[in-house]
Formats: sequence, C-alpha cells, structure tokens
Amino acid sequence: MEKNFRIYTKTGDKGETSLIGGKRVPKYHSRIEAYGTLDELNSFIGYLRDQLDHEPMKSLLLEVQDRLFVAESLLAADPDAAITKPLPALHDDDVAMLEREIDRMNESLPPLSTFLLPGGHPLVSLSHVCRTVCRRAERLCIKLNTESPVDEIVIRYLNRLSDFLFVLARYVAFLINVPDLPWNPET
Repeated sequence: MEKNFRIYTKTGDKGETSLIGGKRVPKYHSRIEAYGTLDELNSFIGYLRDQLDHEPMKSLLLEVQDRLFVAESLLAADPDAAITKPLPALHDDDVAMLEREIDRMNESLPPLSTFLLPGGHPLVSLSHVCRTVCRRAERLCIKLNTESPVDEIVIRYLNRLSDFLFVLARYVAFLINVPDLPWNPET
C-alpha cells in the first residue's frame, strides 16, 4: 500500500458509494446489500478459520475467502458499465471443489436423519453462523438478480457454500468429538 494512501475518501459522506464502473448508488442499494453481506460472511469465515486447529481446513477456508472476494467484485461491478479492467472470475471448478469437500467430509460422518440444532461447541455454532449469513447473502443475490443481472455462478457458489458450511459444522463437531444436536419437535 502506498505510504500516502488514505483509507477515507469522504465521497460516501452523503450516503452514496460507487460501483465498479463509476456509477454512484445509495449505500442501501440492493447491489451494496448483497456484496456487503458477502463481506460480512468473509469476516465470519476468517474468524472461524482463526479459531480452527486443523491446517487443511484453515487452508481451504482461506481459499473460500479468496473466492468470496471474487464474488464481491462481481457484485460490485455496474452491469451497465463498460469495465475497462478485467475482473477476477468464479469458475465451475470453484463450485466443484466445494462439492468434493462436502463429499470428503461426509465420508467421516454418520448419516443424517433429522434436522440439527446449531450448537454444542463454539466452533460448531460459528460454522452455523457462517452458514446462515451465507444463506442471507444467497437470498440477497437472488433478489438482486430480479432487479439487475447477477452472474449465475455467484448464486450457485453461494448455494454450494452454504451446504459446505453445514457439513463443516458437523465435521468440526466430529473432529472435536461433540455429538450433533438433533431437533426433536414436540408433536
């Protein structure tokens, strides 16, 4: 970072921000809500990564954080602007990687026969927090897509990531020998 670079620009002081491409929009714009929620998710995943004592999973979560930054940049781009600098991209391989990891973790886990309550250990709970923030981000992207185009791979990636985070919660519980908390509804 340049020595004289200032983090504050004062251009958002009146409640607007710029999309990639230069268009100014209100900070409550659907596009800002969508990528802002991805930023929140990215922060929670960083927190989860910092708490884990499992190097392969920490490395994988770092890759997920990178992919979320890519998704954020795609959402931050004005779909009507001619973007002069190419943006990074999500690929089918990114979704496939999550699917492989889901399958790999599931091999160690007992079959699931009921809904689970989040909890049992702070790491399990934090994994579920990540999952629910991911689901919110997915819903916001789907809503945004009804107003303005969203690259379909962003939505697919978030859908698979939320599945991954659910299985990760169970896998973390398995690694630290904490039982699943089945939901037993009163009938």
